[in-house]
Amino acid sequence: MVDMWAFRDAVDRWAAGGPGGPADESAVRLGLRTAVLLEGRSDLAAVEALASLRGRDLAAEGVSVLSLGGAMSVGRYADLLGPSGLGLRLTGLCDEREQRYYDRALRRAGASSGGFFVCVADLEDELIRALGTARVEEIIRAEGDLRAWQTFLRQPAQHDRPRHQQLRRFLGTKKGRKIRYGLLLVEALAPGQVPAPLDELFASL
Repeated sequence: MVDMWAFRDAVDRWAAGGPGGPADESAVRLGLRTAVLLEGRSDLAAVEALASLRGRDLAAEGVSVLSLGGAMSVGRYADLLGPSGLGLRLTGLCDEREQRYYDRALRRAGASSGGFFVCVADLEDELIRALGTARVEEIIRAEGDLRAWQTFLRQPAQHDRPRHQQLRRFLGTKKGRKIRYGLLLVEALAPGQVPAPLDELFASL
């Protein structure tokens, strides 16, 4: 896992304008064949949690899971890691509202968009709908966030929103909360509850 973190760090530095040599060397050493591109760290936490639950050692399978730090970076990472870069197969998740942007960026990089699986709003929304709002509220209570949740619900802007939208917004109101709950919501999934985009992503790896 240390080597995989080193690869991620090397790719991030490369994407920021640094040299590509360290990323190339790490990819060869790890025997990488696939890069899973995810918008943010909460998505990464969710994917790694599901891999653990399913007994998958993605690094041993030649799969690296990477956070882009925002959807607008997909073109840069696709250029570096795809056919014109390290030659890795690219797959991942994207949000429906950004699908056309992903399609264009991947096409410019000479990569297929067919390996990217679409979440309607985002992965948190998919997980909330899969678990049901009552179960997500139970998890919030168990995590000691009930008071913060109740305070959030009293905000005027939340009064007319459906419960699943309130929950999705709540997860993004505090730094680190989306990452923590990305893991927790995946761990709470029962067999057969895994959202389709996430399940299809794993089936493709």
